[in-house]
Amino acid sequence: MSGALQAVYQNQRAFGASTYAVEYLVIAGGGSGGNRGGGGGGAGGYRTASGFSLTPATAYTVTVGSGGSSASFGVGTSGNNSVFSTITSTGGGRGGASYSGGGSATGGSGGGGGGDGGSAPSGGAAGTSGQGNAGGNYSGESGGGGGGAGAVGGAASSTTGGNGGAGSASSINGTSTTRAGGGGGGGQSTAGSGGAGGGGNGATGFYVNGSSGTVNTGGGGGGTESGYNFCCGIGYVGGNGGSGIVIIRYSGSQRGTGGTVTSSGGFTIHTFTSSGTYTA
Repeated sequence: MSGALQAVYQNQRAFGASTYAVEYLVIAGGGSGGNRGGGGGGAGGYRTASGFSLTPATAYTVTVGSGGSSASFGVGTSGNNSVFSTITSTGGGRGGASYSGGGSATGGSGGGGGGDGGSAPSGGAAGTSGQGNAGGNYSGESGGGGGGAGAVGGAASSTTGGNGGAGSASSINGTSTTRAGGGGGGGQSTAGSGGAGGGGNGATGFYVNGSSGTVNTGGGGGGTESGYNFCCGIGYVGGNGGSGIVIIRYSGSQRGTGGTVTSSGGFTIHTFTSSGTYTA
């Protein structure tokens, strides 16, 4: 936070301004990973800025998006949007899968491509401009990595899943923390690793599930090379996406309510790990 912006905050408080400015971080839920050559799920959309004006005594909606859910037969789902006032971050795209037309999906960050050369192979999907990055492409029986807030998802080789794209770091809560990493792709011999910032690892070999994205990071779920075992009626799935988070901070002592309230470095911080209301 620049000294000039801190001075603006202090002047608003000193002179009883009708509005005051806050800094926000809004991260959506991550997408689920795919199965059977599955791609990693894309990270939830990542939006942050300072100087956002709020009106005292006004209630602002806060929605924390849940992560996408995996599926044992068919495809998983993209993550859900997170919202603060007029700011919306888009849920991460699901990773590609071989079954049921299981193409990867666009999102805050895009899902990695999947499909083992079977019914529905797909390339990596695009991310949303200003919120995330594209997923990586599949190859053979291995899925591409999901896109992260800070980097594109890695492309797969024929035997190795792509790594998830790295997330982005923020010090809004007083400590530098990386969030919104993409999920790793499932691999025929070697799985892709989840991207820094909560991305779930992919899985390799048969009968293994992908790892889920970390809660309240917007991390994408890891894909798996396994699929549906028809003889036994058991489905092996990509990991679920991690839920999102909303953080609001402003200079000085507490003046709003909502979320978990802490302080650091002369700022008051409101952290929402579930949906609620911020009253300015």
